[in-house]
Amino acid sequence: MTHPAIRFEKVSRHFGDIKAVDAVDLEIKDGEFFSMLGPSGSGKTTCLRMIAGFDRPTAGSIFLYGQEVSTLPPFERDVNTVFQDYALFPHMNVGANVAYGLMIKGVAKEERKKRVDEMLDLVQLRGFADRKPSQLSGGQRQRVALARALINHPKVLLLDEPLGALDLKLRQQMQIELKSIQQRVGITFIFVTHDQEEALTMSDRIAVFNQGKIEQIGTPSDVYERPATSFVAGFVGTSNLIHGASAKRITGEEGTYSVRPEKIRLAYAADSFSPKMIYANGTVRDVIYLGLYTRYLVEIEGGDTLVIIEQNLRSTSMDVLKLRGQSVRLSWEKDHMTKVGG
Repeated sequence: MTHPAIRFEKVSRHFGDIKAVDAVDLEIKDGEFFSMLGPSGSGKTTCLRMIAGFDRPTAGSIFLYGQEVSTLPPFERDVNTVFQDYALFPHMNVGANVAYGLMIKGVAKEERKKRVDEMLDLVQLRGFADRKPSQLSGGQRQRVALARALINHPKVLLLDEPLGALDLKLRQQMQIELKSIQQRVGITFIFVTHDQEEALTMSDRIAVFNQGKIEQIGTPSDVYERPATSFVAGFVGTSNLIHGASAKRITGEEGTYSVRPEKIRLAYAADSFSPKMIYANGTVRDVIYLGLYTRYLVEIEGGDTLVIIEQNLRSTSMDVLKLRGQSVRLSWEKDHMTKVGG
């Protein structure tokens, strides 16, 4: 029988009256890149700390490959953690930082050197062993921290917002590199972030946290295209929520519906009617020209305001700005509108 890498059974962590994590059930598969996504205070980091052993659940059980570890100290769990602040030893060079875990275990010097070289190759830092952390860029320090965490071949690697201190361009580059490294080493990565793009870019599956509970678990496309709740629709990317009189007018039913801005297009009178499409009439309240694309704010009949994003394939800023204040018809495919919970 193959056990999941991590399993939570009704795990809670309370701090006085605050329910940081509230009866969470969760399974993370062996070898997957799994992200815990949510706003500050949603419970994701507390879950990571409980997996690492830095914190203990108030109730429930945590299993690591079938073994209950809820009460085990961190050093008895076959996991390692990479932190946002890197936590490198400033007085040690890169090689000594990476080798530290092997030295604690009593691994012979020659073997340590061999494995350090392998790890530095893996994170593309060959030739950096003699440098001090202060001589490295932020991205290079992050790679050293990753090499140090991986050198003992943990069963699970925990990453606590490790890219948060990097600038946008470097963060995007490291997203691709992290996923590539995870695929090469085949270790289960559990990644905590509040950044939706990071989670969508790297993850095999995502758990979206809110107020100590998991709102949805699924692949990036599931979570983005088919949000289970209004919170997921609003938190993961930009989404339009249609409800009340607007929903009744469009669908004929009560409820709340989600449709992504890039799925909607400005329809024109000459467009033929299709039973696969949904149509709504509205007025363009604002136009934001952003070069690559334009964002329209359209108030539809029933009162809701929708965001529409269209690429500027043929139009110029003068073309799109003329639409401000105009009556328009919007259209999108029925399959692109999802009914969501509360």
